[in-house]
Amino acid sequence: MSGNNTNADMSEARPIGENDILFEDNHLIIVNKKPGEIIQGDKTGDKPISEKLKDFLKDKYNKPGNVFIGVVHRVDRPVSGAVIFAKTSKGLARMNELIKQRDIRKIYWALVEDQPRESAGVLVHHLKKNQKKNKSFAVDEQTKGALRAELEYRFVAASNNYSLLEVELLTGRHHQIRAQLSAIGSPIKGDVKYGFKRLNKDGGMIHLHARYLEFTHPVKKEPVKVIAPTPPDKLWDVFDDIMKLREGEALPGDS
Repeated sequence: MSGNNTNADMSEARPIGENDILFEDNHLIIVNKKPGEIIQGDKTGDKPISEKLKDFLKDKYNKPGNVFIGVVHRVDRPVSGAVIFAKTSKGLARMNELIKQRDIRKIYWALVEDQPRESAGVLVHHLKKNQKKNKSFAVDEQTKGALRAELEYRFVAASNNYSLLEVELLTGRHHQIRAQLSAIGSPIKGDVKYGFKRLNKDGGMIHLHARYLEFTHPVKKEPVKVIAPTPPDKLWDVFDDIMKLREGEALPGDS
């Protein structure tokens, strides 16, 4: 990787391919997002995954007309991993209900330099979003506009300089994992917005990855479990190798 944003720029420009698809049926499609890609259109004008997916499906199925893609949930631009989209309005409505009922299990991998004092625990903060800075801050519970944020984490593995945390979201707040880990003194590698001391060489990525999704399919009523491989990166490769050697812990969600 050479120069800031190189990989992020490449991710933004590249089309969606079969290798990016983690799950697909008539109602849903789950994509392994690369860092630097955006979910929906924004002020940057960059092409979002939602539009790339329409191109992908039109080409794959030779569809002549418009293709429906609904955004079920979002993952921050510098973050990688599994993201769910709906291919039908029925699928979108029912997935929205699962989101509302918190019936989708979401597990992330986060690499931190400063490991939390406790090897496992539940973090509860009240977060308030600053719209101008596009950043969430941990504030007093009584602060106007503050929302309760809760997650569960555990230490999983360590390299020479970094620790891998497995983080399960129990609520869904703006920049929640980033803000909460920062609030306890464990900012995510590369996340200078939330207190890490330097950018990654690819300035468009941080070491936070949406690793695992689990839910009951809202139409078929069958279990869906998806594991997203980590993006190409030397440090992620180190932890992938460590996890492969640790039988029983290689797949998040099994613990």
